[in-house]
Amino acid sequence: MLIRVLRRFLAPYRLPIALIIALQTGQTIATLYLPRMLQRLIDRGVANDDRSYLWSMGGWMVLVSVVQVLLAIAAVYYGSRVANGFGRDLRRDLFHQVMSYSTREIGQLGSASLITRITNDVQQVQMLVQMTSTMAVAAPITLIGGVILALQVDTGMSSLLIVAVPALTLGVTIVIAKMVPTFRLMQVRLDRINGVLREQITGLRVVRAFVREADEEHRFDVTNVELTATSVRAGRLSAFMMPLVVIALNLSSAAAVWIGADRIRSGDTSVGALIAFLSYLAQILMSVMMASMVAGFIPRASACAERLAEVLDTASSVVPPASPVRHLTERASLELRDVGFRYPGAEAAVLAGVSFTAGPGETTAIIGATGSGKSTLINLIARLADVTSGEVLIDGVDVRALDADALAERIGLVPQKPYLFGGTVATNLRYGRPDASDDDLWAALDIAQAREFVTALDGGLNGVVAQGGANLSGGQRQRLAIARAIVRRPEIYLFDDSFSALDLATDAKVRAALATITHDATVVIVAQRVSTIAGADRIVVLEDGEPVGIGRHSELVAACPIYAEIVASQLEAHDVEALNRG
Repeated sequence: MLIRVLRRFLAPYRLPIALIIALQTGQTIATLYLPRMLQRLIDRGVANDDRSYLWSMGGWMVLVSVVQVLLAIAAVYYGSRVANGFGRDLRRDLFHQVMSYSTREIGQLGSASLITRITNDVQQVQMLVQMTSTMAVAAPITLIGGVILALQVDTGMSSLLIVAVPALTLGVTIVIAKMVPTFRLMQVRLDRINGVLREQITGLRVVRAFVREADEEHRFDVTNVELTATSVRAGRLSAFMMPLVVIALNLSSAAAVWIGADRIRSGDTSVGALIAFLSYLAQILMSVMMASMVAGFIPRASACAERLAEVLDTASSVVPPASPVRHLTERASLELRDVGFRYPGAEAAVLAGVSFTAGPGETTAIIGATGSGKSTLINLIARLADVTSGEVLIDGVDVRALDADALAERIGLVPQKPYLFGGTVATNLRYGRPDASDDDLWAALDIAQAREFVTALDGGLNGVVAQGGANLSGGQRQRLAIARAIVRRPEIYLFDDSFSALDLATDAKVRAALATITHDATVVIVAQRVSTIAGADRIVVLEDGEPVGIGRHSELVAACPIYAEIVASQLEAHDVEALNRG
């Protein structure tokens, strides 16, 4: 998976990568040439006390060093550009992929995991690209070139390389093999702690209301300890890398000096050759160390690449039509034909056999017990998920054949959990219609019964809204979400239990005001309160995902036992009679 991700997202950077290889090759050659120059400096200049040669060779060594530094700086610069461009492109594609997901894929992968993948996982793979650009390219060149030059300097001492390099390589390979599963487990546990943190921060008020701080702290501590234990194990394994290199370098250097001293005494080599050989020995083993450092990043990057590839390979179940319909002739009509929905591998369907037709000026209400499929039905109409059987038709066209923008233009959705974005009241209300005027916004706020509290905010329409609307009450968030849908002035309004946080008086006022602008629109309301839907033109009663009654309030009270039970559980006898008369 790692190779596949790298090949795909590094393809646009072939030219900079070729330049990096050329720069790294140049600076490595310069680095390898310096010990040979040092050898000549010692054997010809120092040994013969030739000062002119010392100055000449010393000048050339300074020049080569300057060239080596400049090439190294350029290589690091372009390597950083490639690595950061790679990370940017990968995050962009992941983000677009996630934005195309339906509620099914989001639930399958998990929002906390997706956040971790787009941030931390990408960073780990990007770091590998950075390390490869700055170290891994130079390492094999140094290793091969160093061995060749070391053989040229002194063949007798080069036998040390036959032992030192394979021994170090074997030790590093064993450590890396143990690191792979550890890093894979670390990413899973990082997902878990992110999920716990997100849940606890979001539900902080609930935690405090039920005095569950101690339990949540224990829950976090358990998750934190698991992640820490895995991280410590990975750190311990990584810590073996440097000692292995240092031990190999020191033992090899000591052996080289021991052998070299005997060869100098016997006249088989020179002091300059010994020093040059020691330099090459250090460069060779350091190249193994650099390669091992890069290799140390490979296990974690590989685990992250698998998770990233899973996101890239998970296609949305909501597939754009090949030839989308962009222009519709009818207006504000909605029809469901034997609609069913089932999650993959589920034993039972969430919805089955739902059929009804709604036209302009009509209000259709959906009611049922918790888990009966009400919100799922709204999601299918808005095409946040696709039906697994039957059809959802808007203005006579199956939503699966509609252009996404054409569908969005006709629908105003107020979700069950009204989410507000960080910004101002105005930016949130203009989310679905950027060109809306201030007058349009105030008109929508009037209908949603939100003018009073928005006026009280510091700045009015420019009043600050925290992320998720955290600085507003539940009822205020719902009213702003309703106003946001009204600003769009869609043909079809979808209210998914959007009045639950409103008191009965405000609920009645909002519905009465909505009636003035929805006379030519189709309205679908999911609700738990009978008082909210009693005046609907059509009420669909769901039980375990199946419609058990469709009709007006008075008809269902008489003919649908489940609806009658819901009504009886919420209203007193005289209220039931009043609703029936109405």
